[in-house]
Amino acid sequence: MRRAALEYIESKQIRKDITDFRTGDTIRVFWKVKEGEKERVQPFEGIVIRKTKGYNRATFTVRKMSYGVGVERIFPLHSPRYERIEVLVRGDVNRNRLFYLRNLKGKASRVDQQEEQEGVVAADATIQLSAEARAAKEAAHAEHTASGTKKKARTAGGKKE
Repeated sequence: MRRAALEYIESKQIRKDITDFRTGDTIRVFWKVKEGEKERVQPFEGIVIRKTKGYNRATFTVRKMSYGVGVERIFPLHSPRYERIEVLVRGDVNRNRLFYLRNLKGKASRVDQQEEQEGVVAADATIQLSAEARAAKEAAHAEHTASGTKKKARTAGGKKE
């Protein structure tokens, strides 16, 4: 009886309008801030470095740089305090937790982006592009060597033949 009552109350707290995002995505959370009697919406934009499970206790951590200082904030996923979540950039990462970003500075702290094809994110698009680039590079190399700009071979004595 008691467990069923807890599950019922928890199920009433679940949000239905959750945006689908993953670790590594750059998102903007529109958080409702209460100042005195007034309430306003303040956006918090950054990279999702962690996303935890836990039904109505699920949370996600967003990290941003503010005037050269790293700022992290933990948001409850099913909180009524945020208005909406926008996904700005889909990140291409292979880890669930990106705590290593805390130690990186500048351009090194950037996360790779997933490439989109016709509205659908294609994970193998980068592999396909690299294969095409490799083929173009090999063709350019073959053309370069065929044009006769190759250096002539030297003998052991250092004289040209």
